[in-house]
Amino acid sequence: MTAASLPVVGTSRIAALVTGGLALVALLAGVHLTQGTSAVDAGDLLRFASGRGTDETAAVLVASRVPRLLAGVLVGAALGVAGTALQSLARNPLAAPDTLGVDAGAYLAVVVTAGFGVSLPVLPAGGVAFAGGLAVAALVLGMSGGGAAGPTRLVLAGSAVGMALWSTATFVLILDPEGTVGLFAWRAGSLVQTGLGGVARMAPVALVGIAGCLLLARRLDLLALGDATAAVMGIDVRRTRIAVVVLAVLLTAAAVAVAGPVGFVGLAAPAIVRVGGARLPEIHRHHVLLPLGGLAGVAVVLAADVLLRALLGGQRGVEVPTGVVTSIFGAGVLVWLASRHRDSGHVRQPPGTVGAGARSRRRTVVVLAVAGAAVVAGGFVGMLAGDTVVLGGDLVNWVDGRSGRVLTFVLDARLPRVAAALLAGATLGVAGTVVQGVCRNPLAEPGLLGITGGAGVGAVLVLVYVPQAGIWPLTAAAAVGALVAFALVYGLSSRAGLTADRLVLVGIGMWSGATALITMILVVTNPWNLALALTWLSGSTYGRTLAQLVPVAVALVVLTPVAMAGHRELDLLALDDDTPRVLGVRLSPARLVALVGAALLTATAVSAIGVVGFVGLVAPHAARVLVGSRHLRVIPVAALLGAVLVSVADTVGRTVIAPGQIPAGLLTAMLGAPYFVWLLWRSRRPPAA
Repeated sequence: MTAASLPVVGTSRIAALVTGGLALVALLAGVHLTQGTSAVDAGDLLRFASGRGTDETAAVLVASRVPRLLAGVLVGAALGVAGTALQSLARNPLAAPDTLGVDAGAYLAVVVTAGFGVSLPVLPAGGVAFAGGLAVAALVLGMSGGGAAGPTRLVLAGSAVGMALWSTATFVLILDPEGTVGLFAWRAGSLVQTGLGGVARMAPVALVGIAGCLLLARRLDLLALGDATAAVMGIDVRRTRIAVVVLAVLLTAAAVAVAGPVGFVGLAAPAIVRVGGARLPEIHRHHVLLPLGGLAGVAVVLAADVLLRALLGGQRGVEVPTGVVTSIFGAGVLVWLASRHRDSGHVRQPPGTVGAGARSRRRTVVVLAVAGAAVVAGGFVGMLAGDTVVLGGDLVNWVDGRSGRVLTFVLDARLPRVAAALLAGATLGVAGTVVQGVCRNPLAEPGLLGITGGAGVGAVLVLVYVPQAGIWPLTAAAAVGALVAFALVYGLSSRAGLTADRLVLVGIGMWSGATALITMILVVTNPWNLALALTWLSGSTYGRTLAQLVPVAVALVVLTPVAMAGHRELDLLALDDDTPRVLGVRLSPARLVALVGAALLTATAVSAIGVVGFVGLVAPHAARVLVGSRHLRVIPVAALLGAVLVSVADTVGRTVIAPGQIPAGLLTAMLGAPYFVWLLWRSRRPPAA
């Protein structure tokens, strides 16, 4: 075979791949048109295609089925091309609109607009989504060095910012449930359309974005060789990067305006193309890669929608968002990619290296005293504040048993909520300290390792399918869910040798999948019960009783001393892999025991107040800043700070919009995310040698 014939062979193989992809999409589209709530079936469609169809068939196709199909095509193509472009720009296989938080920013912008009472048509809504997504993309890429600092930093930044933005959006939904009606289900990505208007208006925007990316294909080819090489070849690297980001965000905004945030299509589609064409060097040329990414995106979205309606039926296919299915599938792709990758970015460092020098014993005692006083004050204020303001004298009378009936009812209901916030916060503080020490990552926490999500899945399954179960079965289910999630994360991370980076990345994928699974369970079993969804996805102390707090109290009392007793091993694990071995610590068993303990602590906290994020991140880091990096000192301080954080969030949530309530988890996310962003920004460059 001559050299001249190689491109011909490569072109024929690419043509075969494209033909196969188009055939798959055509097959999926045909099946897609046969599904729905009406009685129109494949036979009716064939008769319609041959000119013998009825007016009823035409009405069904025009009103719902064709618009839904075209929405899937537009969303898949837009997100597939956007994800491919972002991965090439960042030279990072984990870059995508989801992992960069672009879809969360776009969604928040639309929700905030609706919260102000502005009802926008689809095209202006796309403009608002574009502005929100672009701002978040700039923030996340800035914190991760344009993605070049490695996948751990990029995914951590995008996931944490995304968590905060989703929480803020949910906060707006709670503040204005009437003005934002329907947006909670829409946040998961729904292809349901009322006519062709929305697709028709956003299709030109998507075509402009795709065409713009194709025009930059050669520049992306050169950028793949490195910024220096691209500059030598005459490419303006900075302008090219800006143009690619703007076009990718434009495509994401078009998809969000049509269907809401359809999760992880932009991550899965390029991965499918690269795996499918692994032996085709030509596939890495962007004039080939970008169209194939769009085609794979269409296949992913249509396959998810077909599967959803095949399993649940036509009516449930309307109620359950398609994005839930793509999110579960995409989270699996993220886990697979993360399990095969190792990051060498400088975010991997002992958690004590950021602002935590040596601290004196006297300082530790003072910090413990002040933190303990803050816990007492937080509990006291929590008992006084709420929809009914209570005075200190009333509280004393209640303790003495001399309060009136109304006051007794109020305080009897308030005490378990205050106790739940304090206990769960302390538990998450201890769990976060252990996780950060084992992972040697100051930006890790139980939520980002999938432990919290796994516990949430277990708890929600019991709540939905065995509603009469008591607190111990609920806690047991949460513990099983947390341990299963942890076992999967740990096992997948250990296949090629356990590293802290891989553990974090696989954990984030597991967290994403668990969150999507929780949404699926809640929407399938009771699609109209928004309160239950918000409680378990946002964390709330509402309706708690003292009996329900026994498991978290037991876990805190038993496992905290165990963690403190193992402070020497945690100190060594936080340094590196070699030092513990030299000093006789068996690395894998020590890690396993520590993380199992963290999983159990997290499970009891979830059973008490639901899924709460960022407490396990903020409390340990603040503790290290105050008392240094020795775990004997950090663990009790982190427990106290976690208790204060959740207690304050719960009290504020019960007070600011009384008699309405804001789940504590939303406020901890909105408070913790800026702190996380600040940490990530501080460590965006490697420390000086």
